[in-house]
Amino acid sequence: MTGLLDGVVVPLVTPMSAPGVPSTDAGEPLLRAMAETGVRRLMLLGSNGEGPLIPASVAAEFAREATARWHALVPAGTVLVNVTAPGTDEAGRRASDAAAAGADALVLSPPTYFRHRDDEVVAHYAAMARYGLPVVAYNTPARATPISPACVDALVGLSHVVGVKDSSGDMDVLRYMIEAARRRPDFAVSQGDEQRLAEALRAGADGITPGTANLAPLLALELAAATDDATLDRLQSLTTQLTRLHGVRPGVPSVKALLSAEGLCPPHTAPPLAPCTDEEIRELTRVVAPLGRYLLRRDS
Repeated sequence: MTGLLDGVVVPLVTPMSAPGVPSTDAGEPLLRAMAETGVRRLMLLGSNGEGPLIPASVAAEFAREATARWHALVPAGTVLVNVTAPGTDEAGRRASDAAAAGADALVLSPPTYFRHRDDEVVAHYAAMARYGLPVVAYNTPARATPISPACVDALVGLSHVVGVKDSSGDMDVLRYMIEAARRRPDFAVSQGDEQRLAEALRAGADGITPGTANLAPLLALELAAATDDATLDRLQSLTTQLTRLHGVRPGVPSVKALLSAEGLCPPHTAPPLAPCTDEEIRELTRVVAPLGRYLLRRDS
């Protein structure tokens, strides 16, 4: 399947009906608003989706329900499911669950916790071929072994690996990936670093996967579609402004607090993550207020 990483992939937060309890029903307003805004591609259970904090059996059920709901809302839409795990066996279990859930593709970082040699990383990706879905490699050096240039070259040679999402923040790494991708027409590159979205698109990235798209998907869609430097710079500046919310409270709790204020998604997170305080919510609201027209609303 081609086009999996084109334009915008929203790395969706995981709606929860209670702390640690994923619920597609609780996220119905969010999914509907995303669809109405023009979003076509979702990534489930990544870092924004608290995937590492959700047990595999629970994640499988959520992936099944959320995938079915998204395909009903957006018949031509796609769902990528992150199956990253510390080892190949556990990643394989999650990959099998994602395939059974109807996912369109898998997202997979190198194994977490331990640092691994290049040959081990490549073997990890090669093992995913048996699950019959396209695989997007996920380069997130802060959480897993970095995908080296040698690994990039090897991954381009694996037919079931169809692209890479890079969250390294290193433009030299991203440019190497873009250059390597030219050897395969169906291999794509997506930028995950919210500070360098415009720079990546100028360099030839196929798309972007910013966590900020949970709050402002229209901003991400306009940025990905921009064709002139002035527009790219303006929209990147707004995106950078939006990321200041993480100076109030880093990560998923701040995003969910703002979505909850709009009635789009409950504020619940998976333990040990704790919800934002009232004081943090007031400050978050102040920080994002200038982005008003881009912020996702329940009636978007």
